[in-house]
Amino acid sequence: MKHVIHTLNKAFDHRVRLGVMAVLLANDSVSFTELKEALDLTDGNLASHVAALEKAGYVQVSKQFVGKKPNTTYTASPSGKQAFQEHLTALEKLLRG
Repeated sequence: MKHVIHTLNKAFDHRVRLGVMAVLLANDSVSFTELKEALDLTDGNLASHVAALEKAGYVQVSKQFVGKKPNTTYTASPSGKQAFQEHLTALEKLLRG
């Protein structure tokens, strides 16, 4: 049987990715600006971590224009929600010993 430490999802190892998923699970969708402010990140830092989560299929990105301004919003994909919940469950098991 695998030790619980090996069931943690590497996609969520970084605190920024953990924070992104936590915010997305608490909200239906979040704009780039809202996510950046909620996590106190730079544009580049947030963009690179969201791109990694998108590549994993955990985050869905929607780009549109509001007037002449670009507006990017993020939502957790169904597989992202499931993977993050499994990660949290593994963390809880690890904490309980």
